[in-house]
Amino acid sequence: MVYEYPHLFALSDRFCWAMECQYPVWKMENLRVQIHLKRKPEFEDQYCSPSDALIEAVIHNHIRYARYLLIRSAEESLKVPLLKHDQYPKYAFHLGTCISRNRPEILIMILETTRKIPRLQSYINLEKYYYPYDGKTALHQACEFLRPGLVLILLSYGAQSRPDNMWQTPTDEILTQLWSSKDNRQLKMQCLNHLLAPPDRLQMATDLRENCEYWETLLGEDIYAYMLRERPAPLSLMSMKTVLQQLPSSNLKASIESLPIPPSLKCMFTHGY
Repeated sequence: MVYEYPHLFALSDRFCWAMECQYPVWKMENLRVQIHLKRKPEFEDQYCSPSDALIEAVIHNHIRYARYLLIRSAEESLKVPLLKHDQYPKYAFHLGTCISRNRPEILIMILETTRKIPRLQSYINLEKYYYPYDGKTALHQACEFLRPGLVLILLSYGAQSRPDNMWQTPTDEILTQLWSSKDNRQLKMQCLNHLLAPPDRLQMATDLRENCEYWETLLGEDIYAYMLRERPAPLSLMSMKTVLQQLPSSNLKASIESLPIPPSLKCMFTHGY
């Protein structure tokens, strides 16, 4: 079993196997409430918390069990493993796992849940992991993994394009990847298109100016000037931004497909979803 975090405990083989086999919710919960962490004498906490269980549900894409945990005990389920005694989540740990494992359904469940709980309103913009401490959010990670569908979901739920500890925004992440490699260029451009508006402070601005010919050819003259805040946003981008904000976040792809717009524009926003 490979984990996305430095877990001090190891879930029992039986629990992990049951999760992988997509056992019914009631069976999973019966297993969870028993002692299902391999014993380590130096730790008192030997049970599988809702937070631990939700991580496993994300890893194995057990959508029904993830829904159950979020409905029954949302705040407990979203606490960070090893930091679960805190009053409320300080890191968007489960969002980070959804991004790395590409779980759009559970990602939407979590975002819908946090939207309804006042104490979790800022959850989407929290740092994704407590280790290593880099200040990156789920939106940074979605751009890093080149998952335009997840970028679109996060933005539709209010994710902010804020800088990390190195002052790199999600937009900087995509521009850096576009500059460093020609691989997966279509996915990179879609992520960039979804971000729609450049942040107040763009770390790559100097590079854009120093390599004007490269970036104008890649982005187009209008988008290039817009990224440097030398020209207003292209009408097509601003129109799509307004439209996307009105669509139901729970079924974005189908909603975009139903729009009376050219297929090429639909593809730009749904490819990689």
